[in-house]
Amino acid sequence: MNSITTLGALKASSYRAKSVKEELRANLIDKIKKRETIFEGVIGFEDTVLPDIERAVLSRHNILLLGLRGQAKTRIARLLVNLLDEYIPVVGGSELNDDPLNPISRYALDLIAEMGDDTPVEWLHRSARYVEKLATPDVSVADLIGDVDPIKAATLKMAYSDERVIHFGLVPRAHRSIFVINELPDLQARIQVSLFNILQEGDIQIRGFKLRLPLDIQFLFTANPEDYTNRGSIITPLKDRIESQILTHYPKTIEIARSITQQEAKLTAEQRAQVYVPDLLQILLEQIAFEARDSEFVDSKSGVSARLTISGYENLVSTAERRLLINREDKTVARLTDFWGVVPAITGKVELVYEGEQEGPYLVAINLLGKAVKKLFLDHFPDPDKLRKGRDRDPYGVIRAWFSGGNAVNLLNDMSDKDYRAALDGVAGLRKFVESNLEQVQGDEQYLYMELVLHGLSEFQVISKDMLESKLSFRDTLADMLGADDLFDEDDN
Repeated sequence: MNSITTLGALKASSYRAKSVKEELRANLIDKIKKRETIFEGVIGFEDTVLPDIERAVLSRHNILLLGLRGQAKTRIARLLVNLLDEYIPVVGGSELNDDPLNPISRYALDLIAEMGDDTPVEWLHRSARYVEKLATPDVSVADLIGDVDPIKAATLKMAYSDERVIHFGLVPRAHRSIFVINELPDLQARIQVSLFNILQEGDIQIRGFKLRLPLDIQFLFTANPEDYTNRGSIITPLKDRIESQILTHYPKTIEIARSITQQEAKLTAEQRAQVYVPDLLQILLEQIAFEARDSEFVDSKSGVSARLTISGYENLVSTAERRLLINREDKTVARLTDFWGVVPAITGKVELVYEGEQEGPYLVAINLLGKAVKKLFLDHFPDPDKLRKGRDRDPYGVIRAWFSGGNAVNLLNDMSDKDYRAALDGVAGLRKFVESNLEQVQGDEQYLYMELVLHGLSEFQVISKDMLESKLSFRDTLADMLGADDLFDEDDN
């Protein structure tokens, strides 16, 4: 079909013009019938958001995606392009993507009147039929709709009353395309008003011109909930004209969240080959995000983006990679200690309420990490708080006794694998405890669970944990309170 280069040949072909909404609808129906994946790479919305999107497309609706940051709203919008026809014909040289069989611009109408069936026809790929604009307070009506171009008027020596001096904005240039406005509430109310006519009547008006262009556009807007920010809101008349409002959400399970992180994290082939991240640490990372969304220190109206765990995973791997390079090792396994390198990804991705600001972003990040560790610890080991003294044998007894004897274990951030294993093996009863609770865990992952026991016991204040600049130090709580040096001095006496 795209071998056709003139209007006459197009008329003689089987081509029939369709509106962009009819185009999206027809191609969606075809994909559903063929059981094809429609929104490739969107995970966790299969039973919620995506069916709503499909229903809106089938209904030929304009769409508002409403949800907190990091909920794949823009990704969904960009994937809608795949439901467009691969190529459509346009009048050659038209800036409004004029349909040769149904032109709307003065340029296309004059060209067809002059050249008739010899009017040149070009073919526009669907990738060029997507227009996206981030709404900001400085966006003007001229940016979106258009205005008189005095330079064009002077160059063409035309009066300002001639419609050929109009410089069209983004919306007219999106004729026969998908037009996306991100963060719609940030658009000033008077600018939102300029969209009324397009959504209701399908045409635009520019200043004092009598010109009315019947535009064919699929609109998709994205917005955070209106109470997320005081910067603005969607005015009611505009919201009323957007036929389908669809709510997005964060991943509902850890497994879904893990799948998203693994898909989106950008790692080199070298990193993937050299650094192994056990399932336990992947789960811990996602649990941090879940804890943040429920935290009293984090603004729930702002949300916690999936980008927290994506950035965090990249930092976790890079922390282990840096340690590997320092120790000149070929391969390594990520550790809980490596999460000190994840903290910057947490502090930069959460908006704090007043109480959180008082604590400070670093302490809030450590608090979230601690809560996630505690949850993971209880998923695998007995709760130290629920052990009944005098009745049940304390499974942590040997470990407690080792620390009570004045012993401590130091885990350096950049410690070699050999020294790391030696440090954990030095804690009496630790390996045996893990083996008795997790018989299926072997090899390097056994050391990871041994480290989890230490972190978990510190969260329950069975032992203490000191976080210094380059190491974690675990020791007896009483010894930590009194000072280890004082205890040793008493023993010497």
